[in-house]
Amino acid sequence: MPIAESHRRLDHPRSAPDLEVFRSIMQAHNRKFYRIARSIVRNNSDAEDVLQEAYVRAFTHFADFRGDSTVTTWLARIVINEALGRLRKRRRQRKLTEDMRQSHQAEIITFPLNSNSSDPEKTMAQRQILDLVERLTDHLPDVYRTVFVLRVIEGLNNEETATLLGLKPETARTRLHRARHLLKEQLERQIGPVLLDAFPFAGKRCDRLTEAVLARISRDPRDPDGK
Repeated sequence: MPIAESHRRLDHPRSAPDLEVFRSIMQAHNRKFYRIARSIVRNNSDAEDVLQEAYVRAFTHFADFRGDSTVTTWLARIVINEALGRLRKRRRQRKLTEDMRQSHQAEIITFPLNSNSSDPEKTMAQRQILDLVERLTDHLPDVYRTVFVLRVIEGLNNEETATLLGLKPETARTRLHRARHLLKEQLERQIGPVLLDAFPFAGKRCDRLTEAVLARISRDPRDPDGK
């Protein structure tokens, strides 16, 4: 479902009306951008940190947005750059200490299942499928994983995916084909309907991140450390 875009320039991003604009932007995009960030860093808390930092970076420089692309594309690129920067930093840290190996291991997300289901076997099957999807997705090579998340889990088309990742459309298409091959086409057919619930980011988590970003960008702009 397409998301309405706002191309409004904000010269005073900390004013009350503009904070409400920021709130609506975050609430509309949080799940999409969380999935993008997590597809890169493969860790729940890191993905949430990436999203918060990207929003702060974007909203404190919102007046620089020239409208050359949609707000969604502009923000997505900031999220991707922030995630890649965190990934590079993490890799440098792993070279310094073996203890950081643990941070590289994928963290399995708990997916919400239908608690009203009266069929325990069906519920268990859904749980097993989702667990398998998470594990296989997390273990895809970096160049394929984000394309797969955007196309199959998030439901973007090839052109949108290529634009967000700065790829040629044919490159995005090739990477998706390779990802599907690695994950087995049979598995994709079995889990298609339940992928809509993959990598959730809503409710209290969505609200907490939104309020944290608004609090940070509401600080006195003359004091970058917020002191």
